[in-house]
Amino acid sequence: MKKTIALLTGGTTGEWVVSVKSAATIAQNIDSDLYDVYKIMLNDKGWFYEPADSVKIEIDKNDFSLTIEGRKIKFDGVFIAIHGSPGEDGKLQGYFDMIGIPYTTCDALTSSITMNKGYTKAIVDGIDNLHVAKSVQIFKDGNYSVSQIKQDLKLPYFVKPNSGGSSIGMSKVKHTDDLEEALAKAFKEDTQILIEEFVSGREFSIGVFGAEGKINVLPTTEVIPANEFFDFEAKYTPGATEEITPGRMSDEELVRVQQVVTDVYKKLNCRGVVRIDYFLEHETGKFYFIEINTIPGQTATSFIPQQVAAMGLSLKTFYTRLMKETLG
Repeated sequence: MKKTIALLTGGTTGEWVVSVKSAATIAQNIDSDLYDVYKIMLNDKGWFYEPADSVKIEIDKNDFSLTIEGRKIKFDGVFIAIHGSPGEDGKLQGYFDMIGIPYTTCDALTSSITMNKGYTKAIVDGIDNLHVAKSVQIFKDGNYSVSQIKQDLKLPYFVKPNSGGSSIGMSKVKHTDDLEEALAKAFKEDTQILIEEFVSGREFSIGVFGAEGKINVLPTTEVIPANEFFDFEAKYTPGATEEITPGRMSDEELVRVQQVVTDVYKKLNCRGVVRIDYFLEHETGKFYFIEINTIPGQTATSFIPQQVAAMGLSLKTFYTRLMKETLG
């Protein structure tokens, strides 16, 4: 018996563009023998299904159902492909929990906590072999001192919106005179900001997913941006970044990294597929946690599809394993 699945795309932040591309990849690779898929767009104007041959059909939010030509369609599960709010920050997860529909991502609590970079770092700090860069977290209307930040942190540092994604609003500050401008840019995206000391190291990104009741670690991707850092342009412009999958690590580093990211997945109570970004510090090889994405990109150029291919899996098999684990 086929399951009826809603593939949720869009969102209410600047990341909706990426979300639409991710949903296109997912839709092309879901096993149509197992699942009937309805792509549902969520944006500021509403939640709706848009068939190719007719007008938009609004979702009934009371039970997340569709009525098409008098026939009511209810969903067995939801594949959430919305980056940013409300897909990645726990809001939709809370809604689906309340109406009793399973979904493919982390639960509401984990999703909302991991959207906040500062809170996430506080939770994972203490895991064996995991290090976090020294940082200061400030609030827009809070009582913070720019001169104190300059005293407490060593240059250069990254200034980033605490709950943003896709590196929107992020700056690398090399001179203390540029800090105020970087703060203003980040505060346009969020009311909380993380200012973090720069770690000189090689940057990697690694997918971790739950399937068949166990935690699986994908091959890692080494990220070598042509830009100063891995910003929005570097992330979404083909060729702007050199990406090596699997990334170059020694056997010892690989074993250590796999253990650390498995521990992070457990400690944050993750489910579905997540992506963890980290540095291996140049001099020491220490693992420095950057951030976790609980709804990582699935576009043609995204890391997870690259890593799935490097593992020798088809995306169809990968998504089937994910959905069987999370949707039952």
